[in-house]
Amino acid sequence: MTAITDNSIPVTPRAMRDQMIVFVLMAVLLAIVPLTGIYPFFVMQALCFALVACAFNLLIGYGGLLSFGHAMFLGTAGYVSAHALKVWGLSPELGILAGIAAAAALGVVTGFVSIRRQGIYFSMITLALSQLLYFIYLQTPFTHGEDGIQGIPQGHLFGIFDLSKSTTLYYVVLAGFLAGFLLIYRTINSPFGEVLKAIRENEPRAISLGYKTDQYKLLAYILSGTLAGFAGSLKVFVAQNASLTDVHWSMSGEIVLMTLVGGLGTVFGPVVGAFVIIAMQQYLAGFGQWVTVIQGVIFVACVLTFRRGLIGEIAHYFRISL
Repeated sequence: MTAITDNSIPVTPRAMRDQMIVFVLMAVLLAIVPLTGIYPFFVMQALCFALVACAFNLLIGYGGLLSFGHAMFLGTAGYVSAHALKVWGLSPELGILAGIAAAAALGVVTGFVSIRRQGIYFSMITLALSQLLYFIYLQTPFTHGEDGIQGIPQGHLFGIFDLSKSTTLYYVVLAGFLAGFLLIYRTINSPFGEVLKAIRENEPRAISLGYKTDQYKLLAYILSGTLAGFAGSLKVFVAQNASLTDVHWSMSGEIVLMTLVGGLGTVFGPVVGAFVIIAMQQYLAGFGQWVTVIQGVIFVACVLTFRRGLIGEIAHYFRISL
């Protein structure tokens, strides 16, 4: 799959400076949210999904790999972290690490299976693996089937930070999101990221230059899945439950939707897309099942009028890299 996005603008020192300015502005705005009276649960949930969307964007926007199974990383890490916290009695930091490790291991296993295929075949394999895990989790006793794992204790992070306090939990989630975002940003602006972009644009040429493209794509897949798992572990503390919803194929579709609405192949697009979709689900909940229809209409409108996504169109108009 090549040339899937034309949002990429050459990263010059000026472009990197602009991106860091936007990052600082974003961090400041998010840091003052508890002072504004905005419902913190909504923002924490949006931050978790923003991190998942950024991780997915690393894979498709810079590696050219369209995965329809990223929900399996989100849900697997959530289940493992929830089980570790509630049943094993681990501390929050160890519970998070357990979820991250599970997502990374899942990325290695599923990556070896799927990465050998390209294009729609890769996408269909990831979808099949995700649905396979969905039915496994439906029957596995430790997930409690359709009931999920409820009443997950939040505890004290590092024995200091009381996560049962909404403000403390918010800043912990924010710190996790910013750390994951910076890791993704550093990755796409590293030599590894440049090779990924070369593979996305013209894989045969990258192979002719001596790069082992399958290894690069596998590493990108594992990193993307691990970061999605990190978001899933954080989400457990926000929702205090782990359910089949996070593993279902429809969740993978929402992750794709967030990335496309915000701007595929942009740095900040998935963040904006995640906030837009979560805000729609939050504030249009009164419409019931019509929320899905409204989301579909907005998606079609974005595809027709904002082909590059919201942030992609802004970046293209002002000729800046976002």
